[in-house]
Amino acid sequence: MSILAIDTASSVSSVAVASEGKLQAEVTVEAGRTHSETLLSHIEGALSFAGVERSALTGVAVSIGPGSFTGLRIGLATAKAIAYGLGIPLVGVSTLAALALAVPVPDVHTLALMDAQKGNAYAGLYEWRDGSLHEVRPVRVAPLAEAIAEAADRGKPVLLTGELAVKKRARLGNLPDNVTLAPAHLLTARASHVAWLGIARLAAGECDDPMTLEPFYIRRSEAEVLWEKRHGKEKTEGMPC
Repeated sequence: MSILAIDTASSVSSVAVASEGKLQAEVTVEAGRTHSETLLSHIEGALSFAGVERSALTGVAVSIGPGSFTGLRIGLATAKAIAYGLGIPLVGVSTLAALALAVPVPDVHTLALMDAQKGNAYAGLYEWRDGSLHEVRPVRVAPLAEAIAEAADRGKPVLLTGELAVKKRARLGNLPDNVTLAPAHLLTARASHVAWLGIARLAAGECDDPMTLEPFYIRRSEAEVLWEKRHGKEKTEGMPC
């Protein structure tokens, strides 16, 4: 079973081809170009490196957020089109859970962070237990300092990972004694982690409807907020951003 995995939730474009227990190929790039410019070529490259034809794919896994609104839409639209066109299952995977999967260390909490703008973070707290990743606290939006302090207060060692940890590395200042920034090679989003979580969902008989799967934004986009300010009421459901 070879699946295609896509992660465009951040400035990193990452595509992987994997089967159970084996990473066949991965293309992970942060080159300052938009995902709309590069994603399809990255998919073709990963499939070529893996020696897998599109027709041989048995599933598609995609990072659904939280993260960049535009990046999530591009990745999800591409994943939906491939899954629908090939008639294969589609599974959505939490962006923050995929980041936390990079730190499979027992008795440690991993705080995965994505930029929610205006000093806020999308924060998800996880731990590795009984051979698998578990959510300790549901994903939420909080000021960065508050998210770190709350994780530290639980008493266990905490590793910070994710795009926001990279961006704010120089500004994190004096962290609590039990909080450490994860090593640089573990901070970047990788589609292989999306693949492992996707394979687990597929193995459990789970999949999502390509027609209804949506990004996990948590908060509204700036376009929606500006629309409300200008018009004095909420947008009607279904109106595009």
